[in-house]
Amino acid sequence: MALPDSSIAGDEVGFPEIIELNVGGQVYITRYSTLTSVPDSLLWDMFSQKSTKGLARDTKGRFFVDRDGFLFRYILDYMRDQQLVLPDHFPERGRLQREAEFFNLPDLVKLLVPKISKQNSLGEDGCQSDPEDSSPGTDSGRTLGSLGAACASLVPGGLDGIGSSGVNSKRSGFITIGYRGSYTLGRDSQTDAKFRRVARIMVCGKTALAKEVFGDTLNESRDPDRPPERYTSRYYLKFTFLEQAFDKLADTGFHMVACNSTGTCAFAHEQTDDKIWTSYTEYVFYRE
Repeated sequence: MALPDSSIAGDEVGFPEIIELNVGGQVYITRYSTLTSVPDSLLWDMFSQKSTKGLARDTKGRFFVDRDGFLFRYILDYMRDQQLVLPDHFPERGRLQREAEFFNLPDLVKLLVPKISKQNSLGEDGCQSDPEDSSPGTDSGRTLGSLGAACASLVPGGLDGIGSSGVNSKRSGFITIGYRGSYTLGRDSQTDAKFRRVARIMVCGKTALAKEVFGDTLNESRDPDRPPERYTSRYYLKFTFLEQAFDKLADTGFHMVACNSTGTCAFAHEQTDDKIWTSYTEYVFYRE
């Protein structure tokens, strides 16, 4: 709960060099010079006063700001050196732009707006037409031709990597591959684990991407006739070497962005006390 600053003694005292903030429940500790580094910003207005009087505080005396505590870390990072550094595939650009507008950081807003505009105008709807939505005819041919010309000016090296239909053949997207495995671990974990051969490598993602990457090595028997733009989690590979799958993904421009694994102890051997574990592992790949 935020309390008015008048309840705390020493209201007329200036700000300390090190300041604690409570932003939406997240606590931040920073320097006074950082909060006042951008003139005319909201934080500059708050902390350039001669006293702390009038500023809201929480129950522990920290200055309280009722905004998104998670996104404020990027606001604070920007105020330290006036540079924007975001994680890959950051999903909150729109919300961060709104926070930048609230804190009156126009230069930060400019850094966020162009990338959003580019995505909106040059995304899959513009340069990568949907095969299911395309209909034959003169109008559609003209549309694809004009889109192909527009895309050509945006692709480094001209039309390299663009198919005969004028559509970029290398689409962006995610592919997840996963496998289930088992291994035996000896008593008290003192002996080396014995791993069993991977039985099957499963493929999840958009059908068109999976076929592009794995081609004839993709087994589609469990999900036949799936349209190119639909997603599936039922494909698997005809080989069982993870490195071979990684090579195919790397050759087509994908790179790994995440992975996870879980393991459970299924049962123990009655005579040897060996524990048999089962595991499931996933690797997530992305191509821009």
